[in-house]
Amino acid sequence: MDFRRRSTTIAAVLLLLSLIHGSVCFYLPGVAPEDFLKGDELKVKVNKLISTKTQLPYSYYSLPYCQPKQILDSAENLGEVLRGDRIENSPYVFKMREPQMCNIVCRIKLDAKTAKKFKEKIDDEYRVNMILDNLPLVVPIRRIDQESPTVYQLGFHVGLKGQYTGTKDEKYFIHNHLAFTVKYHKDLQTDSARIVGFEVKPFSVKHEYEGKWSDKVRLTTCDPHAKHTVVNSNSPQEVAENKEIIFTYDVEFQESDVKWASRWDAYLLMSDDQIHWFSIVNSLMIVLFLSGMVAMIMLRTLYRDISKYNELETQEEAQEETGWKLVHGDVFRSPSNSDLLCVYVGTGVQFFGMLLVTMIFAILGFLSPSNRGGLMTAMLLLWVFMGLFAGYASARLYKMFKGSDWKKTAFRTAITFPGIVSAIFFVLNALIWGQKSSGAVPFGTMFALIVLWFGISLPLVYVGGYVGFKKAAIEDPVKTNKIPRQIPEQAWYMNPIFSILIGGILPFGAVFIELFFILTSIWLNQFYYIFGFLFLVFCILVVTCAEITIVLCYFQLCSEDYLWWWRSYLTSGSSALYLFLYATFYFFTKLEITKFVSGVLYFGYMLIASYAFFVLTGTIGFYACFWFTRLIYSSVKID
Repeated sequence: MDFRRRSTTIAAVLLLLSLIHGSVCFYLPGVAPEDFLKGDELKVKVNKLISTKTQLPYSYYSLPYCQPKQILDSAENLGEVLRGDRIENSPYVFKMREPQMCNIVCRIKLDAKTAKKFKEKIDDEYRVNMILDNLPLVVPIRRIDQESPTVYQLGFHVGLKGQYTGTKDEKYFIHNHLAFTVKYHKDLQTDSARIVGFEVKPFSVKHEYEGKWSDKVRLTTCDPHAKHTVVNSNSPQEVAENKEIIFTYDVEFQESDVKWASRWDAYLLMSDDQIHWFSIVNSLMIVLFLSGMVAMIMLRTLYRDISKYNELETQEEAQEETGWKLVHGDVFRSPSNSDLLCVYVGTGVQFFGMLLVTMIFAILGFLSPSNRGGLMTAMLLLWVFMGLFAGYASARLYKMFKGSDWKKTAFRTAITFPGIVSAIFFVLNALIWGQKSSGAVPFGTMFALIVLWFGISLPLVYVGGYVGFKKAAIEDPVKTNKIPRQIPEQAWYMNPIFSILIGGILPFGAVFIELFFILTSIWLNQFYYIFGFLFLVFCILVVTCAEITIVLCYFQLCSEDYLWWWRSYLTSGSSALYLFLYATFYFFTKLEITKFVSGVLYFGYMLIASYAFFVLTGTIGFYACFWFTRLIYSSVKID
């Protein structure tokens, strides 16, 4: 029997570790493997141009690159559109396992306008993104240390800027020759193959040819009969007015031992797990410290207080006592702006449910980066459907505060947070429109978002509010006096502002290391995939918010200050302030954003993220304090 229990425990631990490390991975039917036979046509698709300096994506054909006969847009999900993805077909077409050398795509002649466009994108370090069989194009970068794994960067730079042939003036050069490498895993039985890698090495080559230009012209700068890429890169192609640019490419096929199910590993396994484990250990130390304080309060101090209060025999003895029992007649008095508190608590419940379900799906692999745009789409849809729980939570609290107009509270719950976020988002979207970026949300998508909001989320909030208000009201464990008790003068360290600001430090401290990886993935265009770590950090955040709020709430009640409702929300919610300050620090230390519009976009989106973090953590702290006060006041005898 002991052996069975021990083996079950070991199996559970191994499963937990595998989930944390992200090694458990499932694939959706929409990304099923595709088998290719020799000679089958492989069509390369192009995606947006991205830059970490501007954070403004542009469509591939916003630059005068070579175009196919007809440009076709791929169907994109909601998340892809919001991310600025614009996936289109391209003139790059390969034949499976048939190498091609020095293929000419097209020739263009730059005028002043097109030369300026290329120069601007090179200045801003824009990268070109392409896709083959749902795999993004990467540039492999070999590290000096041969034992270290190869680093992959998404996309290749439009070009480069520098001096050439001893001249002092900086010139612009374009990457017009692409040496593609397609890696495939071969099935020995069927002779079919699956694509497991898509790499490129970009070159800037000033192509030359003999005679007049024609479709069958032969270039003298690269050899079409060579087995490997051979280009004359000693003479790069300058970007300037009246310059002629010839775009060419090679494609080489390499057999690989990597199986299709593991083809994303090279893209994802780039972060340092040791740093993530350090983040977890750091957070656990904070939780253990707070847990010790909560245990001391609950098991020692509170037990002693409750025993002493219950042993009091006379009214005179009770009047001489001080501490948290004295405010029993006011501790459950409705706070000021109780309607607004109900709205924010309901919104926080909606956020909590959305994040919890999203992370569970992500841990199981359903929202892996291979499912492009899936994470954002899932979060939006879950937010909409979690409106049911938002309405229920706000209505339950509203009825406890003796409210009667639940419909008004339900409407405010459905409108307040999304309305504020939409107003900020509309301003930011207008700025992106002004820059003619593909990141601007089209009117059709905005209409779809409005339909989701008013057509699904709002009715669900009303349904949840109706159900919650029909339930019996939550009864207070003690009666509330008609006349409010006067709050004695508080010590300096119990000042509300000081207490609230102190309370937000520890929840932020529990997550700030993992926050660095999240910001890096968002603003430096890197993959974030270790959702197991994120889920563990999320659990630690919940525990930390709950415990710090309980500790400070206990100290507040012991000081005979019974105004805990809003303070409990703001105590843990103040961690959002530190989140925004850290985002500001990250902006000045890690990013190279210099343009005004890009800076406004960064701080606008981080303001939305901080606001959402405030609502989430504030709700967690509120419910922890609500449970704590009901527990301690229901444990003492009060005449």
